[in-house]
Amino acid sequence: MTWIDGRFEENVVTTTLEQAMNWAKESSVWPMTFGLACCAIEMMATGASRFDLDRFGAGAFRASPRQADLMIVAGTVTYKMASRVRRLYEQMPDPKYVIAMGACTVGGGPYFKYGYHVVKGVDLVVPVDVYVPGCPPRPEALLEGIMRIQDKMRARKITKGSTSTLPVPQHSGLAQVPEVIEA
Repeated sequence: MTWIDGRFEENVVTTTLEQAMNWAKESSVWPMTFGLACCAIEMMATGASRFDLDRFGAGAFRASPRQADLMIVAGTVTYKMASRVRRLYEQMPDPKYVIAMGACTVGGGPYFKYGYHVVKGVDLVVPVDVYVPGCPPRPEALLEGIMRIQDKMRARKITKGSTSTLPVPQHSGLAQVPEVIEA
């Protein structure tokens, strides 16, 4: 028996301010859509009526980074697009979260070996919280990724912290010619 038992009437809930803020944050996730390729179709399907992203509190897709707290990067990130992805990430208010959706976003996909124009993983551009693999990943996989983001939001401690900066990858402009092209 703890010291608080019996001191309040029934139907009284006690919590900390941190828990209440985390509950409110995880119950109202505002994702920013950043569909770059075919994975964006699966992201749109997740928001449609069949999979119903609204039941997780994340149905209001935002077009402005200043109104979003979750960036879903869906598709192939090229070196030309990397600076724009980084700029949009920096415009988002803190705390911010990132989901990398699809094989091309996570690690370059089929362009990994010979694709000189493709970033070999969006984590070289922005810090990624949850990876959703697949080519393209099913809407259920994105729902699982959003639930993992909500778990991170629930466990977040409110403290003053320092932010770290990541460099934006620069493309040298030189293409490596493969030694042997297998047919």
